Amino acid sequence: MISTRTRIAAAVAGLAAVGATTVGAVSASAAPTPGVIQTSHLTIASAQKAAQAALDAATKAGQHVSVAVVDRDGNTVLTLRGDGAGPQSYSSAQQKAFTAVSWNAKTSELVGRLQQAPTLKDIDGTLFLAGAVPVTAGTAPIAAVGVAGAPSGAQDEAFAQAGVDAISR
Repeated sequence: MISTRTRIAAAVAGLAAVGATTVGAVSASAAPTPGVIQTSHLTIASAQKAAQAALDAATKAGQHVSVAVVDRDGNTVLTLRGDGAGPQSYSSAQQKAFTAVSWNAKTSELVGRLQQAPTLKDIDGTLFLAGAVPVTAGTAPIAAVGVAGAPSGAQDEAFAQAGVDAISR
């Protein structure tokens, strides 16, 4: 049977591990194990902050957009579909975010790569249109914010950048 003191010490250690965040990123603090890599992840609170900031920037500009935040693996963490956003904007925002995190670059920059490698667009789940910005921890991508629905990709990308900037403060 585990003593009360041992259970309390374990709970405190667990809470300390959960509370360790840096600019909205969480990473494991265990010693490196050979053959294992450690990664950082955006917290749900930071993902929500980024998505809301992007949506607020679009709303302030009078645009009706959808916003998606994906994790390092391109899995959707959350989406916000703004009032009046078109039906295509939801999936487009997710695909843009997936594309940005996959190549650790703004999607506006990736559009140029299609000229050298046009088959990149054939990769399932990608969308090579301006409107997404990666979130990095150091130089490694840990998430991305994608926006779709404004009349131009440049506007979508500015709103996505507003989301990333909100969690960088």
